[in-house]
Amino acid sequence: MEEFGRRLLLSVDAEGYGLADELTQREFQNAIPRLVGEVAEAARLDRRQWKTQEGGDSLFAVLPTDTSEPVLVDAFMRGLDTALRTFNHNRKREAWLRLRAAVHFGPASPGGNGYVGGAPVELTRIRDCAAMRTALAQLPDACLAVGASDRVFVDVVKAARTNVRADEFRHVRIEQTEKGYRGEAWIWVPGADVRPLDLGDEPDAAPGEAESASGPGGQEKGQADGGVVRDTYRMDVAPGGGGAMGPGASSTVNNVYGGG
Repeated sequence: MEEFGRRLLLSVDAEGYGLADELTQREFQNAIPRLVGEVAEAARLDRRQWKTQEGGDSLFAVLPTDTSEPVLVDAFMRGLDTALRTFNHNRKREAWLRLRAAVHFGPASPGGNGYVGGAPVELTRIRDCAAMRTALAQLPDACLAVGASDRVFVDVVKAARTNVRADEFRHVRIEQTEKGYRGEAWIWVPGADVRPLDLGDEPDAAPGEAESASGPGGQEKGQADGGVVRDTYRMDVAPGGGGAMGPGASSTVNNVYGGG
């Protein structure tokens, strides 16, 4: 019987890697695992116990079962943002290392060439979604965009287990028609306000969510109770094309690379 377990997962990917020259790509490849390792140790996360796969401009990690989710979402991400800013200091803008990072908790089992399961696939969808890329494009001074799965957001952020407030996140729904994928994520950019950004269409109101300003309650459309902004971001990908969502028809973790 195959080993089964719910694990805390992390993935990071360099934005704009494919547009960088060879020297800059080499610097990015060296910097990503080094910075992640240094920040993990500073946050008191035992990096030596992580099971990782590196793929040029990306890194995927399955963390130990006793890893603190609040620490990964809060201290680690804040530290990673600071480390990226230090790395980018005095570098030309076109040579900045900017990362998209995603966090998810769910089923992941060892396979023949990596981890398999729905959680690694969903993690990749969040990391590579167009809304994450758009957030970085609209915030040129930002070095890091963080995407949390709905479960991580509810259990960790909304439950006030971090110093990151829930209203600092932006809710987006992700649709990839070619892959038959529909999901959602919560996006946070440290040091920036993602709420006013144009990340996609306004969502259809879900049961229990706020009504439009013209209806009862007078709240603005797209704003849920508590002021958390929600959006829908649809992706239509032509047959045979990876699109902004990146590759990954398979559920193996080996397909998480190449998102830059």
